Parts: sequence; C-alpha cells; structure tokens
Amino acid sequence: MTLTHPTDLHAVPSPETSDLAERRGADLVWGRHYAAVRPDHFRIEYAINPFMHLDDQPDPALALEQWERMVAVLRGLGARVDVLDQREDSPDMVYAMNLGLAFVDPSGREHMVMSHMRYPERRHETRSAEPFFAAAGRETSFVGAGGTGPHLEAGDAFAFGDALVVGYGPRTEEAALAQLARTLDVRVRGLRITHPGMYHLDLAFCPLDERTALVCPAALDGPSADALLDLVPDPVVLTEAEALSTFAANSVVVGRTVVMPACPPRLRQELEGRGFEVVVVDVTEFHKGGGSIRCLTNPLDVTVGRDLPRVPGGEVVLPGAFEGVA
Repeated sequence: MTLTHPTDLHAVPSPETSDLAERRGADLVWGRHYAAVRPDHFRIEYAINPFMHLDDQPDPALALEQWERMVAVLRGLGARVDVLDQREDSPDMVYAMNLGLAFVDPSGREHMVMSHMRYPERRHETRSAEPFFAAAGRETSFVGAGGTGPHLEAGDAFAFGDALVVGYGPRTEEAALAQLARTLDVRVRGLRITHPGMYHLDLAFCPLDERTALVCPAALDGPSADALLDLVPDPVVLTEAEALSTFAANSVVVGRTVVMPACPPRLRQELEGRGFEVVVVDVTEFHKGGGSIRCLTNPLDVTVGRDLPRVPGGEVVLPGAFEGVA
C-alpha cells in the first residue's frame, strides 16, 4: 500500500484491516467446477455409518428441494455444476464426492481415479459414474474394484499445501496411498482417522484458502491430528460436538464464500474475521445418510502443478515417517 501523505488518515489501515490482511490466504483456484447427483432415488436402505437408521427415512420431495437449492447457490456463486442421474439401486449415489478423485495433469488432460468403496452396497455407484466421466473426456482408472485391491473413497482426499492430504482407516485403506501418489505424481500426506462418526476426512477437514482450513482434530489419532494442525498455517478448529452435530466441516468454498449446512455463531465470527462470507443451505435430509454439502458435490478442477506440486513418481508421507514411492 502506498501512502500519498503521512497524515492521510484514509490511507492508513486500521488494526482490524491489518490483522485481516496478515491472516488472509490466497483464494483456492479449485472448487469452481463440481459434479453432483440428482437425488431421485435417495433413501436409507442399509446402515453403514452411525447416522443411518432404517426407521428415519428422508422426505423425497424435501430432499430434492434442498439439493436444488444447494445447486442453485453454487451456480449463483459462479461455479459450474454437472449433474449425473442416480441409479435406482444405489441410494447413496447422491453423495457424489465419493464417486472418484478428479484431477487435471500439468498437460491439461483430465483424469478420474474411481473410488473402490469399502462397502459392497455402494460399489455400483462408481461403475455407473465411470461412463459419464469418460464421455466428458476424462481418462478413468481404478486402484481397486469389486472387492479386489485397496479401498479408496474420494471423500478422504483433498489438495492442500504441498500435498494431497488423504485420510485412511474406516473407508480408504493405507495401501491406496502409494497408488494414488504414483498415479497422480504427487506427494500424499496420510492421516489416520479413528473416530467412528467421522469416517471420511471430509467430515473433519475443509480447505478454505491456501492458509486456512476447518479442522476437527478429534477425528484423527494423536500424531495425525498434530500433523494436520502443523500443515495448516491458520486452522479454524472445530470441536468434536460441533463437527458431529452441524456437519460444519462438510462444506464447500467458492472464492471467499463458504457454503455450509450450519454455522454456529462462534464459527461464523471466526470465518468472517478471516474475510469469508458464509451462506447457509439447509440439507438436513441428507444428514440422515451421513453426508452434507461436501459429500453432495465432487470438485473436478484440482490441477497438478497448480493446486499441488508435481512429484515425479510420487511419494507418501505419514506422521512420524517418510516413504518414497518408486
């Protein structure tokens, strides 16, 4: 900032403005293009997480209304949202985040590493989604399929800092990390998830800009929690109760706008103090299946060489250990 005159009070930043400038990170470039699945067959048909109960069914009309509102908000913020049809025999397919891990390589080629779901009930989803992504020009691949090979669920993976941050334990297996690192030519930082109610990393971690992320350390074992807090320069820490009761970490960001299912006053103050605008969208019908806004959307525009550095051959870093991947 250039001061035209030492007594020009209009040019002197207030302490609050200076503090905001110091804390504010560069906006994320990714998160402007999503895939989502229209919830025409969403229901609770089985229970594979603590939120699912067969006697607590979603209201189909209300679920569709909430989903359409979410899509409209994202599009209103300038994001592109591509919509897939839902398989009738795949009630959880609405949670599009877990269809696969999308990335663009440094040459501009688009890829999708399809998820290999831990539970057989969900494995139809990726086989149905693969032709959609292939028709859109994406190369598709699998780290495992049909119960053979490592399990990978894309809700466990986020680009942040110098790496792809991947949670493993309840759904994604540690063995998938090395394959991801090799396939994408990136550094993978693994974090062990231990909380049964935060079985995907997207329930406990949400990148907001290049310095800031929502973080719930209670989802992870001690070394992993410490590693994540060390990785994020300016973490907005959620308590276990906040993460589980509000699904606040399961949000998305477009520019400086955080689209959230709920935002308690303390959290709103933290976010607005960092220059974010909060937009709350009610998607509580989908909480009955264990997912919220992040689970309902899949970012398609993460780019190697822009959003995370290219590491030829890949490497895996675990808390307290390092493993190179040839």
